Amino acid sequence: MTRNRLNIGNVEVIAVSDGSIEFGTSEFFPGVPDEAWAPYRGLLGDGHTLLFNLGSFVLVSEGKTILVDAGLGESPSGSWTGSSGDLIADLGRNGVRPEDVDMVVLTHLHPDHVGWNVTRSDGQAVPTFPGARYWVPKADWDLFSRRDRMRQFAHIREQVRPLAEMGLMELMDGETALTGEVSSLPAPGHTPGHTCVAISSGREKGIVLGDAIHHPAQIEEPGWSPRPDHDPRLSAETRAALVKRLEAGGSVGLGGHFPSPGFGRVARQRGQSAWQPL
Repeated sequence: MTRNRLNIGNVEVIAVSDGSIEFGTSEFFPGVPDEAWAPYRGLLGDGHTLLFNLGSFVLVSEGKTILVDAGLGESPSGSWTGSSGDLIADLGRNGVRPEDVDMVVLTHLHPDHVGWNVTRSDGQAVPTFPGARYWVPKADWDLFSRRDRMRQFAHIREQVRPLAEMGLMELMDGETALTGEVSSLPAPGHTPGHTCVAISSGREKGIVLGDAIHHPAQIEEPGWSPRPDHDPRLSAETRAALVKRLEAGGSVGLGGHFPSPGFGRVARQRGQSAWQPL
């Protein structure tokens, strides 16, 4: 395994990044007191700052190249602290061209996961990944497509609705097989349709976590629900179930917002579940 590549059975996994975004701990996790972060200071930027990787994962399975999540993009909507726009270049550094991608799977429809869906040519939206079908959680599409005229949902109008208009969108509802080794795994709470991606090949398993788990601290503290969660109670229940599943099955966790490359496992330490980076 090189630093940003591993194999889960016959599935090759490549971690790539669009850049990073930064939040204060109390801004992102308003219900968590500052002193509760003491055991995790080594994972914070300055003791009070969360630096989130804008990570995506390329999965190569059964001859298909699948990109899970599409970054924040070059011109993100709203105000973000950090730097983005590197995803296409990072794919290239890893030998993946946009035209190589067969599927783009969006874990959910927040701005930092859809930013490279389309680019503009002569003012017209064109798919960044011209040979791909784009897989979108149905519950998210049902919600966010009704709000795309609202200012805070401009990213839906700019980066998601064009996919439907071009006939490139596939909707995921429940567990959906993408290949014989890769399938969607409903994980609601962060958004109504938030979806992880499960890998099962041979005797090995993995889960792309999306935003069901933002930070390694949440492995030990699954009740910590961040401000952006649509349903904090459901999010915490989903997170606890994912932690249990990762630990019990020995699955590789793939955390897009974890420190790059985001590969790890969950194991017992001091009587509780903990993240062990690979």
